Amino acid sequence: MFKVNDAVVYAAYGVCEVKAIEKRDLTGEEVEYYVLQPVGDTKNKFYVPTDRGTLREKMRKVLSREETDMLISSMSGEKDIWIDDDIRRKEEYRRIIDKGERHELVRLVRTLYLRRKALAAKGKKLHANDERFLSTAENLLSEEFAFVLGIPREEVVPYIKAHI
Repeated sequence: MFKVNDAVVYAAYGVCEVKAIEKRDLTGEEVEYYVLQPVGDTKNKFYVPTDRGTLREKMRKVLSREETDMLISSMSGEKDIWIDDDIRRKEEYRRIIDKGERHELVRLVRTLYLRRKALAAKGKKLHANDERFLSTAENLLSEEFAFVLGIPREEVVPYIKAHI
């Protein structure tokens, strides 16, 4: 259970603050909701039912600084998840993005960085879909890492490189 003022990551939307827990009638019945506001965005709010597992499962507490540093230090040892079949790869990478599990996002970023580097050595480029998955995964991780570490997003990659 989350509390008011908790910082959470909500699915692919990024870091949010639990602004309130309140009952509302948005669908014809009164339901209790977490009211989430993305950090740095005062215009948008998300209403997540407190009792609906599938939506609530998309919420998770923001990592601590120690957990973030441990995740960063584990990056170099993560196993690649490249899939040769374009359709299966797209489905798996979409699942990883939708789930938002940090270790899988790290594996995805690492895999696509290495794939991009190998293709560049051959004068080729990463497929546009893979570039989009890489960008999305990087953004999700960078936003949370910047929030936890108290640094601007543009300093996240140099921070990671300095700590691997």
